[in-house]
Amino acid sequence: MTAPFDLTIRGGRICNASGCTDGDIGIVDGRIAAIGPDLAPGREDVDARGRWVLPGGIDSHCHIEQLSGMGLMCADDFYSGTVSAAFGGTTTILSFAAQHRKDSIPQVLADYARRAAEKAVIDYGFHLILTRPDAEALSVHLPQAIRDGITSLKVYMTYDLLKLDDHALLDVMATAGREGAMVMVHAENHDMIRWIAQRLLDRGHTAPKFHGVAHDPLAEAEATYRAVQLSRLVDVPILIVHVAGAETVEVLRQARRLGAQVHAESCPQYLFLEASNIDLPGVEGAKFCCSPPPRDKASQEAVWAGLLDGTLGVYSSDHSPFRFDASGKLPRGESTTFKEMANGVPGIELRMPLLFSEGVMKGRMGIEQFVALTATNHAHMYGLAPRKGAIAVGADADIAIWNPARVVDVTAALLHDNVGYTPYEGMRLTGWPEDVFSRGRSVVRAGELRAARGSGQFLRRGPSRPLGAAPARSPGRGAFSALLGLDAPHAAAA
Repeated sequence: MTAPFDLTIRGGRICNASGCTDGDIGIVDGRIAAIGPDLAPGREDVDARGRWVLPGGIDSHCHIEQLSGMGLMCADDFYSGTVSAAFGGTTTILSFAAQHRKDSIPQVLADYARRAAEKAVIDYGFHLILTRPDAEALSVHLPQAIRDGITSLKVYMTYDLLKLDDHALLDVMATAGREGAMVMVHAENHDMIRWIAQRLLDRGHTAPKFHGVAHDPLAEAEATYRAVQLSRLVDVPILIVHVAGAETVEVLRQARRLGAQVHAESCPQYLFLEASNIDLPGVEGAKFCCSPPPRDKASQEAVWAGLLDGTLGVYSSDHSPFRFDASGKLPRGESTTFKEMANGVPGIELRMPLLFSEGVMKGRMGIEQFVALTATNHAHMYGLAPRKGAIAVGADADIAIWNPARVVDVTAALLHDNVGYTPYEGMRLTGWPEDVFSRGRSVVRAGELRAARGSGQFLRRGPSRPLGAAPARSPGRGAFSALLGLDAPHAAAA
């Protein structure tokens, strides 16, 4: 007699964002076919008794095989990056396809698609980084990318080679609003940072710790406030990425109370690192430098509060991996100044274990909120639901089985990325994902990789469905939008 399931996961504590139950999961052809007690055996059975069975994580902010604005290639390609993600319980990544000023959007997307298809071991999608929003991009290439399932894009308010001015940001937001795409914003005031940095350098302050001084918290808070007002002008939802500072959290909280369609994320570095980590001898502090930089204890608590009260709806890694050598962090060796080193910290593998240990196991959040912040909310925000982000009949069988009793001491040697260090070295974590399945395929089992290079699939995503109902447009804003033609074909197409 043929087994009714290809795989049965048996006897675990099954947890979704909506609640938990004890039972079995039956999987057929890569999808969840049944959930309940005492299901029939599958062709393969996995015993999950005493463990928690959670949706595979979705990391919606990671930089993989990407050339930085400074011309440096990050340490992880789509093989090492997705292997590392899988060992951390993540089964879907949304990485960036970065347009630099000279690049055409179709060429960029084709290049990233080819590399990911050859190497990824878990499912993946892309956000487009847009740096040249000219008439052709806004009227032809961006709409086509959205129709092809790349339904989110990222814009920068800082970095010389990436930033857009407010006029260009309005153009991008208006186009995204009409086409149904989510705009992700790196919000820091470029001129504030440039002004501080120049004065620091003029006075000989070049060490990594001055990166944190240059990226003052006010630069993040001001740019966030400005991005929110720009989005309100054109009545388009946005998402502020990698929120770091306490004042920025409060700007977002107040904007949401006023009805702004603003969403936000934060990352492990803003919960578990501080500015003091950067203040190390020589250039060692470069390992902890990212933008925005880690702040202080008060900001850590503000970020925790924002995650818990919904002001910050998603928790991503912002995995931006650069080696501690001339290829990344130290292009000029020991003489590298804080303005010359590559920005970013690794975190794709530890994203979920850090929050599980310090959030769930220490009682700061329930397991349901953990699932929402690491998987379910991402699926809704980025057009992946109901296929991803939940253990439900009909969904992809993306599942991680966690051992809540396992204690792990973090070392760089433990991890599977290609970076060579971790800013979380020495942390002791409780709880770890031990078995990971992607579309019913065993990807990680008993500490071993089982998935083949290139076995991940590209995810063609639908429109964003942000969390919570959008506020009703006031009659005045509707008339304003009609007057400016914001719901009509973009003016650049004329």
